[in-house]
Amino acid sequence: MLLYDDVIEEYRDFATYAAGDSPCFEAWALGVTEDEEVLAWLGTLPPVKRQPNLVFAAARWHGAPAPGGYDGLRQVLLDHEPEVRETVMARATQTNEAGRLATLAPVLALVEGPLALIEVGASAGLCLFPDRYDYAWPPVGELRGSGGPLLTAQVTGPLPVPSAHPEVAWRGGVDLNPLDVTDPDAMAWLENLVWPEQDERRERLRAAVDVARQDPPALVRGDLFDHLPGLLETAAPHGTPVVLHSAVIAYLEQPARERFHDLMTGLVAEGRCHWISNEGRRVLPRVTGDREVPSGRFVTALDGVPLAWSHGHGHAIDWQ
Repeated sequence: MLLYDDVIEEYRDFATYAAGDSPCFEAWALGVTEDEEVLAWLGTLPPVKRQPNLVFAAARWHGAPAPGGYDGLRQVLLDHEPEVRETVMARATQTNEAGRLATLAPVLALVEGPLALIEVGASAGLCLFPDRYDYAWPPVGELRGSGGPLLTAQVTGPLPVPSAHPEVAWRGGVDLNPLDVTDPDAMAWLENLVWPEQDERRERLRAAVDVARQDPPALVRGDLFDHLPGLLETAAPHGTPVVLHSAVIAYLEQPARERFHDLMTGLVAEGRCHWISNEGRRVLPRVTGDREVPSGRFVTALDGVPLAWSHGHGHAIDWQ
């Protein structure tokens, strides 16, 4: 099993992350950690394609019943290996869960507006509309008046409750495969990515798609390193550029993660933008530093400085 220690750790971490949100995914992830045949198959995938979210979504796309026991997942992974592999290699998770805006909005409120938002790994651009949602941060406060859906994050710590919605003057992003909110297949894949047992999250996704369809952002297809400089030039005349991303940089290989960190710290130092990152605790180690981040929590940071530990789907935020 030593050959698969990294995969086992990743799936154990995911089981902790899923605990309380999806008993099905928690059980699936724990099952994988004890299944040498499935671990061997995962070991044949590129590291960025071994992520539980993606593997489980591909298995469900090809018939793994969810909610359901581990045996159903295992059967699809092994009996339909070519089809699952093709889907894993061709697709990405790309959820950009709109619920994360409940943990990002307090950080955006610390940046002087109007804002010009640039999302790295934008998918369908669902997280580019922080001004179109209402927020509740029990027990510390709320922000209403947008006329849009309500997002809620349970708060611990001294969260600075925003007094107003951000003023967003421009919104755009880059993705290797930007998704069209009017494309039925793309939206079916997004719904498939919603975890089992999470009907409320599925409804939130549908509402977020409706929000994005009303005012589609400017999304470009391609590599972030190629397109980010141009997007900054386009965004800057409209307001304060803010580059943001959630659960995206994990898809880069380690050297590219380091390159991205250097790029963003350089852009911030030059005063060209602010940078809001919301990634797993090990994804940007120079942002996390030597801080002890609870397992299953994201590090939410502004300009490379951690401000909070956040639930990956935006359900909770522990302000530091």
